[in-house]
Amino acid sequence: MTVLWEESGWEALGPRAGRVRLPVWDCTAGLVVGAHGALLIDPGASLAEGARLRAEARRLLAPLGAGRRVTHLALTHPHFDHVFGAAACADAEVFGAAGLTALLARGREELRADAVRHGLTPEEAAEAAEALVRPDHEVAGERTLELGGVEVLLATVGPGHTAHDLAVLVPGSPRVVFCGDLVEESGEPQAGPDAVTSRWPAALDRLLALGGEDALYVPGHGAVVDAGFVRSQRDELAARFGVS
Repeated sequence: MTVLWEESGWEALGPRAGRVRLPVWDCTAGLVVGAHGALLIDPGASLAEGARLRAEARRLLAPLGAGRRVTHLALTHPHFDHVFGAAACADAEVFGAAGLTALLARGREELRADAVRHGLTPEEAAEAAEALVRPDHEVAGERTLELGGVEVLLATVGPGHTAHDLAVLVPGSPRVVFCGDLVEESGEPQAGPDAVTSRWPAALDRLLALGGEDALYVPGHGAVVDAGFVRSQRDELAARFGVS
């Protein structure tokens, strides 16, 4: 099975996994490809961005067989720039951390307002909030997805950046860990009012235990990093928030 990542403007992370850095907020969207399924990780910040990602995924998957599409969608955490595109993949099974369904159900207006504060047009934000997709499946601890020849592990390593952080581990050589905003490379990690700062360093310890020393760690924003970067950021967060 060959996916031509670079020809579609994506960054290859191995034969089964790739990612793209989206414009404006530099968010990462990931794709993991199996023989009979494909997992999209974080669908962008608007319905239009989600639709573009779905179309790009179809182009990437097309050489593997007719009708290939995104079958699964993972939401790493409940911020607008990582969830507002989800309705564009309405026919995919959606996964999120335990408690995410209830949070999104009651927090739609807050997400809309936050999106507008950060530059999404009021019309785009209202449209995405109205169509907001909530998880079909919640992950408490760990859950394995079988995509056909690749078993992807979803793990709730948080809380940290939020109370509902979900990491995605793709096996192989190298292992690939999609970290969401537990890790950020392009700037200082953002700690909003929903961050659980006292537990964020421990979440990064669990992330490192999950991936190991040789994994590629894919942050929610910025370039792919290694275990040393994650460990350094863990220590910086511990000092910043006064925790061990």
